Amino acid sequence: MSHNQPTVSVIIPARDSAAVLPRALDSIEQQTYPNIIEVVVAAVDDASARAAAGVKVVRNVRGTTPAGLNLAIAASKGEVIVRCDAQSVLPPHYVARAVETLTRTGAANVGGMQVPMGVTPWEKAIATAMSSPFGAGDARYRIGGQAGPVETVYLGVFRREALERIGRFDEAFARNQDYELNHRLIEAGELVWFDPGLEVLYRPRRSLGDLARQYHEYGRAKRQFARRHRRGLRWRQLAAPALTVAILVTLIISIWLPWLLLIPLAYAMGLVVVGITAGSGVFRVASALATMHLSWGWGFITSGRKQRR
Repeated sequence: MSHNQPTVSVIIPARDSAAVLPRALDSIEQQTYPNIIEVVVAAVDDASARAAAGVKVVRNVRGTTPAGLNLAIAASKGEVIVRCDAQSVLPPHYVARAVETLTRTGAANVGGMQVPMGVTPWEKAIATAMSSPFGAGDARYRIGGQAGPVETVYLGVFRREALERIGRFDEAFARNQDYELNHRLIEAGELVWFDPGLEVLYRPRRSLGDLARQYHEYGRAKRQFARRHRRGLRWRQLAAPALTVAILVTLIISIWLPWLLLIPLAYAMGLVVVGITAGSGVFRVASALATMHLSWGWGFITSGRKQRR
């Protein structure tokens, strides 16, 4: 252990993760940074707890991701908190580079690229859609870009002091808790820094149904965020809800004005063009993009006052 570098705790929320958690833990074992003092897994189920044998385990009885993150933070001791998800794989240099960037920039949180890597044909198509500007917008943690200040990053490597000062993760946000926390950091005058050299492999959802549920929850969570932080919503984040409403209204009115069907047809053709540029799996990529857009938009539109936990 080096006394000149901050101590690091790696935290992992785990639910139904027995199949993927060992790979994440192995990637942490391979880190080159010398001052990782512990790994804390907040496990919801027994199988995930057993898969975390050899590291510190806390039980997450509430079952949500932010609750697990907060429990793991409370049980950890490091000066720097590294978030890792159970389905993620950290490259060997990840912690060392992140801590160096954290120190150099004075940021409260440093993160990088989410790199979706599918195995099955549908996973590969969903990975392509998630990495496309047509699916991810201008989110640098999805499509890349220059290093610098951003609104949010993937996962996150945090100064403990900054996390504690703003109150950790808000457990009301079952989804989107990272964006909400980063918003509070920025509002508190802190810096959230994107480093494109921090690339983390991520295995996407396995089917359109799973993808639809995921993005529906994202849309609901963004509406919840908009209620809590009215000035934090960006105009581009209204694109999917606007698209969803436009298509629904067009389909209804087209009963009387059939020519309006040209509008959703043009949208579908645009999806096909994006799928063609992807090189393979045109139908799957186009379907994944449509699922992301419309599920997110419908979740935003139909979100009630309370977020399902």
